[in-house]
Amino acid sequence: MYIYNVTINIEESVHQEWLQWIQNHIPEVLDTGKFLSAKLTQVLVDEEMGGVTYSVQYTAATREDLDAYYNEHADKLRGDGFKKFADKMLAFRTELKIINEYFPTAVSN
Repeated sequence: MYIYNVTINIEESVHQEWLQWIQNHIPEVLDTGKFLSAKLTQVLVDEEMGGVTYSVQYTAATREDLDAYYNEHADKLRGDGFKKFADKMLAFRTELKIINEYFPTAVSN
C-alpha cells in the first residue's frame, strides 16, 4: 500500500475558509476511486513562516492506483485549491510505501 501525503501551510487570513473547503475536497479526491481512505491532521509545530500547517494522507492500495490518480485526476483537483487560495497556501507532496504495519500483541491495563 502507498500513502500520498500532502502537507499544506495556510495563511491565518484564509484558515477557516480553507478548513471548510478541504472538508469537501477530500471526499472529491476519494470519489476518484483511487484511494481507500484519507486522514486530515494538523501538524503540531510552531511555524516560523506563520500560518497553520496540515497534512492530508491518502491511502492507495497499489502503485497503479496512485499513478492513475496522477494521470487522470491530480491536475484538476490540485488546480481547484490553487485557484481558490493562490498565494495564501504552500503545499508539497510526498509518497510513502508501507512496508509493514504493526499492532500491539498484548493488552496491558
